[in-house]
Amino acid sequence: MRHRTTALHRLVVAGTATVALTLGVGVPAATARAADAPPEAAATARGHLPGFDAEPLAKRLAPLPGYHAGALVRVDGPGRGPLWTGTAGAVTADAHFRIGSVTKAFTHTVALQLVAEHRIGIDDPVRSHLPGLIPAEYGGVTVRQVLDHTSGFPAPAPTPTPRNGPGWWLMGVTPVDGVRDAFALAAADDAWRRHRPAPGTVQQYNGLNTLVVGLLVEKVTGNSFREELDQRILRPLRLRHTSLPASGDVSIPGPHARVYVGADEVTRQSPYPWAEGGMISTAADLDRFLTALLSGRLLPPSVRRLAFSVPEVPNAPQNRHCGTAGKACFAPVGLMRLTLADGVTVWGKTGSRPGWENGFFATPDLKRRVVYSLNPNGTGTSQEYTDYVLALVGAAFTGVPPTAAEPADPGHRSR
Repeated sequence: MRHRTTALHRLVVAGTATVALTLGVGVPAATARAADAPPEAAATARGHLPGFDAEPLAKRLAPLPGYHAGALVRVDGPGRGPLWTGTAGAVTADAHFRIGSVTKAFTHTVALQLVAEHRIGIDDPVRSHLPGLIPAEYGGVTVRQVLDHTSGFPAPAPTPTPRNGPGWWLMGVTPVDGVRDAFALAAADDAWRRHRPAPGTVQQYNGLNTLVVGLLVEKVTGNSFREELDQRILRPLRLRHTSLPASGDVSIPGPHARVYVGADEVTRQSPYPWAEGGMISTAADLDRFLTALLSGRLLPPSVRRLAFSVPEVPNAPQNRHCGTAGKACFAPVGLMRLTLADGVTVWGKTGSRPGWENGFFATPDLKRRVVYSLNPNGTGTSQEYTDYVLALVGAAFTGVPPTAAEPADPGHRSR
């Protein structure tokens, strides 16, 4: 769920600037032949991927920039175990972290599995499944458009921030109330009603879409989203360190960083972003999931081309996640397509919660994959935070940063 404040600028993490770097060689949980790459992904894989060199990444962590109090970066490729793991501050290589909107990739994958099972029609109007939740004026919005962020839905309603007073990090809203509040606010906004985009005409990354996807999964299956997530992804892939906490569970398994907003420790926080941004995981588990997704273990061929097809529509001007001017970047599977400076194409997702900025990216053939989790301390500028993430991703794949897209935003939001 998108948040409309910039409170994350004030995040700090307890810890030191000590850096621990470890090197290893290993095999991912699942590997894929180049032919197994998603059809759309394979078609856009260009450029030359050089051999991995850990030095550029190591230099990014030692010393760690003053505006980050902790970091974890894991790079994987062919063979056994990670190619390289680096940590900085009071963070360990097996640390748990709140993954924010990386959750979207899990949620959209569950929905696409239901499409493959013909329990959801990709071009079904969403309102036909959720008539009491989606207003009539959005009756033409399809499941496909919700999945690829071309629904034209309004922005999410405001969510808890430090302005809500003591204990704000423990506050939350239910998914249903969050969706209803967003549509109610939009209905009272004359400017929105005058300029609301028609469904399928423009891509605007929007957490409201994924909240609706989670509710759609529950309506179609009759089970909670947590149950479907566990049965379809977490247990089959043995993601033992990945979870979607229950609505009242503010804890996080150890080991983990301790994170702060100003003087408030917010390590324990409400997981209210739910199917849109509420999950907890580790670098190893996220690499296993991304490997399984790109290799075809989670989606049958009948929906894989759909899953990785970026819509041929303009990118909304306010959509800062797809930096290439005028071009959409998100596919229905919940991942973004990112082109690096030398033409190498990768797929992945970013996410954040108070105290954490995370992401994962991989080449379509899975020969190079990176997972990162950062702990911003709030002393940097928005551009510094963004540039640092771009530099990490670039160093992991090519040694130079991407030329397009903005995979990090230090604003306080789950992405």
